[in-house]
Amino acid sequence: MRKLGRTITGMAAVLLPFEEDGRFSAGAYQACLQETYEAGLTPAVNMDTGYVNLLDDGEKATILRLAKEVAAGRPFVAGAYIEGTEGDVVRLYRCEMERIVKHGGTPILFQTSRTHTLNSPEKAAVYAQSVRGFGKVYAFELGRMFAPNGEIWNLETFERILQIPEIAGVKHSSLDRQLELQRLKIRDRVRPGFKIFTGNDLGIDMVEYGSDYLLGLAAFSPSKFAERDRLCAQNEPGYQPVADALQFLGNVAFRAPIPAYKHSAAVFLNLLGKIPSDRTHPRSPTRPAWEADILRSCAERLGLI
Repeated sequence: MRKLGRTITGMAAVLLPFEEDGRFSAGAYQACLQETYEAGLTPAVNMDTGYVNLLDDGEKATILRLAKEVAAGRPFVAGAYIEGTEGDVVRLYRCEMERIVKHGGTPILFQTSRTHTLNSPEKAAVYAQSVRGFGKVYAFELGRMFAPNGEIWNLETFERILQIPEIAGVKHSSLDRQLELQRLKIRDRVRPGFKIFTGNDLGIDMVEYGSDYLLGLAAFSPSKFAERDRLCAQNEPGYQPVADALQFLGNVAFRAPIPAYKHSAAVFLNLLGKIPSDRTHPRSPTRPAWEADILRSCAERLGLI
């Protein structure tokens, strides 16, 4: 059943922007973080949108420092990413989480391929041991269309992880409405206060069915997402046109190959004058030369240009 008229918790996975010469743009990044806060959303850093899988430890630490400076005590979420790192999984997770908490962030645990072969009790045990003693943590359920280390859990695993006290919510990125609706049903039965953050950029109306959100698409325009959320909470008739325009943008930006959405984000934000170039990370897939033309129509429909 649709649940209009409720307050939505919104988070935006902030894009990592680059200068024309290929250097990471710290100034533009902090401006995007500040814009996210001003819109009323919570920024998420060192996420897929921020190329966390392509950053080294020093670069991830720089991102945390920049986020801490802008946050100034306000909440932010940061990815705990351990794929490709040798060592005990639990120890690696705890090390990443401690670094995030030290900077004032709330950790969200990226999956690792090393748990793919574990059964449901074993997977849940890894999470329980990793987060024990932390105040609040989120988990990340990521489809492999985004990254090979991701995994969509079976329902037994999801329910076991949902019952770990330190884990306050899960970002679900399967791009499959039915899978997300199944999780919402389990959540409502087992732990109603648990947050399910939709990561479905192709179905952002999942907020109408009880999900909150943590979206890379929200980084394209935090203010428009905030407007949509306000209209939804107030059950205003203007909600649907804004939601439809945002979904149009999502359908364009998150077309195959899906990981190239980050280049779409760079093109879009550069089009709006938010970042200094439309460059993406050199190891990330790119969009065709005409990308700006189609994204301009998205921006026009949203009233941004």
